[in-house]
Amino acid sequence: MLSTPPPAAADVTLVPTDRFLVDRARDGDREAHAALVRRHRQRIYRVALQVLGCPADADDVTQDVVIHLATALARFDGTASFTTWLHRVVVNRSLNHRRAHPSTSEITEHTHPHSRGPEHAVVTAAEVTAGLRAIAALPDELRAPLVLIQLEGMSYREAAAVTGVSEATVRGRLARARCRLAAAMADWTPVPAVPRPARHAG
Repeated sequence: MLSTPPPAAADVTLVPTDRFLVDRARDGDREAHAALVRRHRQRIYRVALQVLGCPADADDVTQDVVIHLATALARFDGTASFTTWLHRVVVNRSLNHRRAHPSTSEITEHTHPHSRGPEHAVVTAAEVTAGLRAIAALPDELRAPLVLIQLEGMSYREAAAVTGVSEATVRGRLARARCRLAAAMADWTPVPAVPRPARHAG
């Protein structure tokens, strides 16, 4: 009687968790630190850009967070997830940067990816730019919950942990931020493109 061969072992590649990498990085493992940076660098930049509204300032904050991450990890106590803790670090550094270096730069359409046709891309880029300028004009206490919940998809509880206030306060601030943003965007209309004169063969 032929025996049934054992099933082939599944080829499973284990992905280290953030907590595992944090523990290794705190023990001086440079590869673990580099892995954390690679995994979260885009998140750091995205949150900084949404808070600051300026690519150059977001770059500065991203570099600052990355450079000081190894030192900052000593203050990570594990009571919140690493991403929640990292959001808190990025938001705080972004707000501090904004207070110390008021930006005169503006977001341009080249900052954001386009989709669909060229006409739609122009309108989409212009609307995104206008929206981010409106977000950047919000007071710090209203901008942070809007970025964390509306743009980053955090829960009220997570946003409260990041900002250090109660969930009820976060809800109230988010509601006020949404009202202000809606009012700022209510009259927005795309600037029509100026048609180019037709070229005639001479």
